[in-house]
Amino acid sequence: MMNFKLVILDRDGTIGEVGADQADAEHGWQPLPGAMEAIARLNHGGWHVVIAANYGDLGRGAVEMAAINAQQGSMNKLLAAVGARVDAVFFCPHAPDEGCRCRKPQPGLFEQIRERFGIELSGTPAVGDAVEDLVAAAATGCEPHLVLTGQGAPYRGRALPSTFPAQTRVHADLAAFAEYLVERDAVPTATAN
Repeated sequence: MMNFKLVILDRDGTIGEVGADQADAEHGWQPLPGAMEAIARLNHGGWHVVIAANYGDLGRGAVEMAAINAQQGSMNKLLAAVGARVDAVFFCPHAPDEGCRCRKPQPGLFEQIRERFGIELSGTPAVGDAVEDLVAAAATGCEPHLVLTGQGAPYRGRALPSTFPAQTRVHADLAAFAEYLVERDAVPTATAN
């Protein structure tokens, strides 16, 4: 698995709109502009994409698993329409007050990803729109990337507070991150010739 290229994405605020009506999961969730194409670009660059997300509404009883599944099915159809895929979805089903280890900013979801794929996450790019996403990622050695969409939007043109991991890289949106990663990944190949 030496050549296994993995990228971990948050969902709401990174791939899709924040605050979508989870009760109408299939129709309520909407991708951010260019997000589906960004995932396709990552896939075509040889990257396996997984999602790590908090689904607090599930733990609070505000939404049922069937609605989450319908929402994921809708996202998969949108991805397929642009030649993209997500290899796996890891999620925390607990409410914020349950004190679990899998709810970001705790690193449990990332530990599950490491175990499932049998790889170390050191240097694995992880993208989110909130400090919780990046703190959880950095705790397992991932390379933290903030997108300025969703909860990240207020940081446009501002320095990040010290609550973010020191090595956090900032991108306008998921499309800008995908362009950065694919181009960075291509540099060693180009210089080796």
